[in-house]
Amino acid sequence: MKLLRYGPVGQERPGLLDAQGRLRSLADHIQDIDGQTISPESLKRLAALPIEQLPLVDGNPRLGPCVANTGHFICIGLNYSDHAAETGAEVPPEPIIFTKSPHSIIGANDAVEIPRTSVKTDWEVELGVIIGKTAKYVSQDEALEYVAGYCVVNDLSERAFQIERHGQWSKGKSCDTFGPIGPWLVTRDEVPDPQNLDMWLEVDGHRYQNGSTKTMVYGVAYLVSYLSQFMSLHPGDIISTGTPPGVGMGQKPPVYLKPGQQMRLGINGLGEQHQVTYAAK
Repeated sequence: MKLLRYGPVGQERPGLLDAQGRLRSLADHIQDIDGQTISPESLKRLAALPIEQLPLVDGNPRLGPCVANTGHFICIGLNYSDHAAETGAEVPPEPIIFTKSPHSIIGANDAVEIPRTSVKTDWEVELGVIIGKTAKYVSQDEALEYVAGYCVVNDLSERAFQIERHGQWSKGKSCDTFGPIGPWLVTRDEVPDPQNLDMWLEVDGHRYQNGSTKTMVYGVAYLVSYLSQFMSLHPGDIISTGTPPGVGMGQKPPVYLKPGQQMRLGINGLGEQHQVTYAAK
C-alpha cells in the first residue's frame, strides 16, 4: 500500500493511492496515518479493505507528511562511501547518528525555507525507514519485521551551521522545513529489497545526485538493529539512512541553495518530491 495524508497543514486526513494512482480516503476507517495505525495488525486490516470501494478524493489536495506524530527523527551520517569521499571524510567504523527535530518535518511538496544568515543550505536525497512496532535490542535477522514502510526524505542541511559553528550536527539539520517526507509511506511488502533502490535529485533541472541504496555502508536491517541497542524505536519514528554523492558541498566549487530555486527528487517505487525555496523573513 501507499499510505498518505492530504489536506491543509494541521488538518490532514488519511488516505491511500490506488493501483491507478488515484487518491482515496481512509477517513471512515482510521483517524490518521501515525504510530497507532501503522502497526502490523492495523496494516493487515487496511490491506484487507476493498480499495476500489473507498471514496475518491476530488481535486489535487496538498500532501502532508506521510506519517504524523513522529517522536524520533534519526539520521545516519556518511553512510555512502562515495559520499564520504566527496566530502573528504573517512567511512566511519560504526554508524554516525544524529537527530533532526521532528518540527522540521513538512510535506513532500511544501516550500523549503532558507534560514536567516544561511550561506550553505544543501540538499540530500535519502531513504526513510518508518518504524511500525517498538524495537528494543532486536537482532539484524529480525529487524525488518519492525519496519512499517519506506519513504523519500530530503535531509536538508545548513553546512555552515552544521560544520563551522561547532558542537553537534543537529543544529545544521533541524531548521524549520528541513525535513520533507513522503509523498507517501510505501509499506514494507511493496519493497522486497530496500538495498536495491535507485535515487536521484535535481535542482532547477540539473541532476546532481544519482545513486542507489546498493552502495550503503550500513544497510537498513543493520541500522534498525544497531539503533535498537541504544534506544527504543517507537511506531512512527523515522530513520533517514544517508545520502549518495552529489550534494552541493561536494561540487567543485560548492553549490548551495538560494531562494526561488526548485528541487525535484525521488526514489524508485517510493515517489517524487518537488520543493521551491524561499527566504526566511
